[in-house]
Amino acid sequence: MSSIVCAGHRLDLQRPQVMGILNVTPDSFSDGGRYMDLDTAVARALHMQAQGAAIIDVGGESTRPGAPPVPLAEELERVVPVIEALAGSLRIPISVDTRKPEVMRAAAEAGAGMINDVQALRAPGALEAARDTGLAVCLMHMQGRPADMQRAPRYDDVVAEVEAFLGARVAACTAAGIPAGRLLLDPGFGFGKTLEHNLALLAGLGRLTGLGRPLLVGISRKSMLGAILDQRPTEGRLHAGLAATVLALERGARLIRTHDVGPTLDAIRVWEAVASATGPPLRPYRPR
Repeated sequence: MSSIVCAGHRLDLQRPQVMGILNVTPDSFSDGGRYMDLDTAVARALHMQAQGAAIIDVGGESTRPGAPPVPLAEELERVVPVIEALAGSLRIPISVDTRKPEVMRAAAEAGAGMINDVQALRAPGALEAARDTGLAVCLMHMQGRPADMQRAPRYDDVVAEVEAFLGARVAACTAAGIPAGRLLLDPGFGFGKTLEHNLALLAGLGRLTGLGRPLLVGISRKSMLGAILDQRPTEGRLHAGLAATVLALERGARLIRTHDVGPTLDAIRVWEAVASATGPPLRPYRPR
């Protein structure tokens, strides 16, 4: 599981990499409304690439708790022009953050190399769309839907249940004709989970490496960090997010999804330096 092919780009996961978040939405929890303009969105993506991002994740529908669904035509209008522009501007692959099979297909035609689906291809037609595009896919665990996922989520054993769900989705993908080598897995921090669930999941993250696929972790600026920090607002959660990133790296994460590319890469470099001093040598970090 040392690399994933993303529409002609090879995403090297021998060492941890960073996925830069580009929300082209008016209502995302941290940066909603900042990158709705095409030129501003492209400039942001180029900046994250210059900082060292290995892939850019473009999303046109907020999946924050309580978020309403976005109509298909509106999501297409938000993401397709941005992906087309980025495909001609970036040296690194582009991911599309969507649940809709129609958006998956349109994004692939526009130049995307990965599908990042919070519903793990459970929408009708999503498995077929992912198979037909040939793109890499990240399967995420979510209990419920964004509109209701934080209404009293319950688990008997959150790590075991997330592990079982992701294993079943890998099996569903392979049965549908999507090779396992195209898949990444995301435990879904903050998606249908209380603070206690999130902490238990982070502590037990290493168990998910037994599924044999690279782990993507997205903790950046999330409410779990705000809860730990006495409800600190999103702009004050950077340092906590970096601490959580290092804990995730220690437990096997290989792709970190973040709003804060430069600081996250600094944290990865420190972790790698210590890991190389105490374990097998790692390739030296070189910014892209």
